[in-house]
Amino acid sequence: MELKKSFDFHKLFVFLYIFAFLIYIIYGLVPVAATKYDISAMVEIPTINLVSDVTTLKLEEHALHTPDNIVGSFSRAENTTLLIGHLATVFKNLAKLNVGDEVFYDFKKYIIIKKDFVKKEKVDMDKLLKPNIFDSIILMTCAGELYDNGDASHRLI
Repeated sequence: MELKKSFDFHKLFVFLYIFAFLIYIIYGLVPVAATKYDISAMVEIPTINLVSDVTTLKLEEHALHTPDNIVGSFSRAENTTLLIGHLATVFKNLAKLNVGDEVFYDFKKYIIIKKDFVKKEKVDMDKLLKPNIFDSIILMTCAGELYDNGDASHRLI
């Protein structure tokens, strides 16, 4: 009696499954845990279909570190809050806003009254963050020429 060894499809399937999983891990296709932020508020801008959590930022070595996929807020003066976000993610459509558009932040409604495109080195944070008589928010993201290091030549404010 002659016996032939048949091909084992089950072993092939297991091998391919493990191989595919290893490729996933090696090339970073397995999702990593998202950065956790303490959420302090929400911002909604209907004109550009934006709804985002907001986390409160702190100055670290004289700099604000913008969160990856949500909006960051910073305030150092009465009635003035800076909201920042990355151009590549949460604020990708910020340039489409116009004077008169509505922004809802921390259960209050704001109206855009000014839109500026400013060279990065000309941005005066002391002037932007000065106290105001009325509640005010400033939206800011990168604009202009984008650099390889993730920065940009201008700011949209």
